[in-house]
Amino acid sequence: MKRHLAYILSLVLLSSVSAWAQAKPKEVPATEMQKVYEEVKTPHKYGLVLVTDDNKKKMDCPSVFRKGNQWYMTYIIFDGRGYETWLAQSKDLLKWETKGKLMSFTDTTDWDTNQKAGYVALQDFKWGGSYEWQPYQGKYWMSYFGGNSRGYEKGMLSISMAYTTKDPTTVHQWERLPQPVLKPNDPDVRWWENHTIYKSSVIWDKSKLTGHPFVMYYNANGDSIDKKRGAERIGMAVSDDMTHWARFRRNPVMNHHKGITGDALIQKMNDVYVMFYFGAFYPGVSGAVNRFACSYDLVNWTDWQGANLIEPSEPYDAMFAHKSFVVKYKGVVYHYYCAVNKSDQRGIAVATSKDLGKSKLNFIAPPPFQSKE
Repeated sequence: MKRHLAYILSLVLLSSVSAWAQAKPKEVPATEMQKVYEEVKTPHKYGLVLVTDDNKKKMDCPSVFRKGNQWYMTYIIFDGRGYETWLAQSKDLLKWETKGKLMSFTDTTDWDTNQKAGYVALQDFKWGGSYEWQPYQGKYWMSYFGGNSRGYEKGMLSISMAYTTKDPTTVHQWERLPQPVLKPNDPDVRWWENHTIYKSSVIWDKSKLTGHPFVMYYNANGDSIDKKRGAERIGMAVSDDMTHWARFRRNPVMNHHKGITGDALIQKMNDVYVMFYFGAFYPGVSGAVNRFACSYDLVNWTDWQGANLIEPSEPYDAMFAHKSFVVKYKGVVYHYYCAVNKSDQRGIAVATSKDLGKSKLNFIAPPPFQSKE
């Protein structure tokens, strides 16, 4: 009897969620978009918070989470061979200390031996919430893209899952599924992702707006309409268990048709879902910048038409200012991003909603120019 009642209640809940989603318009009104912009904008650039110890290394893709009174950041470093995933720690969201590696190169014949670029999955994504890393079935999860080719994003890159039963704030090597969960040569691959798959972001949608609890956003490129290698776009996949993933719908959910649209980060602000993403090299965008879109149902996204959230303006981000991770804590918004200078040095920078001063951290000075004469 109890199981039957629970089943009926679950059907009622799903019906209510579905009715709510259908009642909401697919497009978020301009007035609501403006409110989101006013809430998330960070006009004060604090500066660099993490840099590498070598000019040849490239630091990228911050993911920030909280445990107790400490903050932690996963990020990736390319060192000439490929990507590895690292962990840093902070008390105040401004001063960060590198702790060590979470996913390292493996000298094996594994499909991901030379590339392991990981991102926090199943984090509390409520705006201004706990930002805690939530376990599922006793495990903490990262989605990551991997590959066995050496070089900067070389060869066929695919998405898989890494996990640990240990404390995710301690430095240790994570376990990985033996094979990718999404590959650009899968039988069901879509037209826009049949070349290479890049960064992914996984949320735990307990309301199951898509009919599934786990929703992944990821960017990839593939064939354009004229059969040339096309733009990078953001699409979706869904899962019921974090290990088996199915592509969701045929077309991408964010698409500017040219250049790059990528690195989605989802946060929920009241009844609006906000997707922070970066755009590059398409009409109306100069260089690489951070922007956002909004949705009521996680599927239909309204793109912000106003000012960029982050764009190049300082020597340390003069080339690119892109790849968002945004948190709100004690009334202050912190917008972390990958800053790239004119010497192609990459580090993690942050901009804030309030003036918190300036960082004294700098890139390593590039070597002096040597004439060939």
